[in-house]
Amino acid sequence: MSLFDDDFYTTKLPRRTRWTHDGSELSSVRRSRNALPAVMPIAGAAAVLMLGSILIWSGSNRHDPVQPAAVPVMSTGNSYQFMEDQVVRAVEQVKPAVVSIISAIKEDGTTDTKSLGIGSGVLFRKDGDRAYIVTNNHVVQSATQIEVILANGEHRKGKLKGKDLITDLAVIEIPSGGIQEVAEFGDSGKLKAGQTAIAIGSPLGLRFAQTTTVGVISSPHQKVPISFAGDGNYDWEMDVIQTDAAINQGNSGGALVNLEGKLIGINSMKVAEKGVEGLGFAIPINSAKETIESLMKYGKVKRPYLGITTEPLRAYKGTEVLKLPDSVKNGLIVIDAIGPSKEAGLATNDVITELDGKPVYDNITLRQYLYGDKKIGDSIKITYYRGGKKAIATVQLSEKED
Repeated sequence: MSLFDDDFYTTKLPRRTRWTHDGSELSSVRRSRNALPAVMPIAGAAAVLMLGSILIWSGSNRHDPVQPAAVPVMSTGNSYQFMEDQVVRAVEQVKPAVVSIISAIKEDGTTDTKSLGIGSGVLFRKDGDRAYIVTNNHVVQSATQIEVILANGEHRKGKLKGKDLITDLAVIEIPSGGIQEVAEFGDSGKLKAGQTAIAIGSPLGLRFAQTTTVGVISSPHQKVPISFAGDGNYDWEMDVIQTDAAINQGNSGGALVNLEGKLIGINSMKVAEKGVEGLGFAIPINSAKETIESLMKYGKVKRPYLGITTEPLRAYKGTEVLKLPDSVKNGLIVIDAIGPSKEAGLATNDVITELDGKPVYDNITLRQYLYGDKKIGDSIKITYYRGGKKAIATVQLSEKED
């Protein structure tokens, strides 16, 4: 089970009703008789963080939900009023650029579609007759149909421009007619703990689209381990912004902005353990920029390809058959070698201990070095043991084909 819930874009909607941003009903979504109002992604379809127990959020299925009573806030002076005015201005500036995204799958051989869920997105660029939206990969990665609902409630058909599993980012394009506002990128590298953070998105679906929550930056840099397959084996470590601004189902892909109304992060996940509050996470916009540009240009992120499947040595028992020296306690066992690694001589049951002379302990260490320090076409020296004997292979890194 998962302590973190990075699939909280899914939401329970009324079975036969869609909602516009003003709360009025739309025609029912056609779906198969057995389709559920919301479908949690299948393991492996999205990055899942495996650290503890999961808290599954639920939304209301009432067609006429009771609105909570407004609670007056006591002002303690001009400083509070000034802060309040700043928040209002920031929200007014960025709200027109925040959209809702409906992901669906068209069922084979029918005209029916099955809703996957609802997430959020941010308009960040207008170029001629096209406008572009950044969102999370896990919002759209399984979708065959994408519908975008603008801030004014207008529905437009979206087309996937590109997506990336590792960074959990995707770009969608839509017709740009009538779109006037796009979000301005801020500088997430200057964030400090305690700064005001504003989250905008569609928690619990379209009924609550454009919901704004306010909190602070709890930590500008928080490390979160990721398991792509949801099997508890960590594959990556994300550097994220931690905030206590309320983030719920449907906020995935939405905007995290500062008091200047500038985009500083893409809301992506939260701690989902029962009893835990105020632990939400966003992808820093500075690290997202490079991914966004690559998705715009290539439809994917180009990364160096090594061509090996590995597992940590410490995860196995009975490694005596590998005849490793007593000094070798950590490393990666090669499960399979193809492409560049196979050409360089690596094979199953080899134990990798170093990359260019630097120790390697797990798959996260390997990927961080490969993707952070190497480029396509570079060579990498791999120190490994086979049958108890130490050897070095030089691998020429290539680009992985789709």
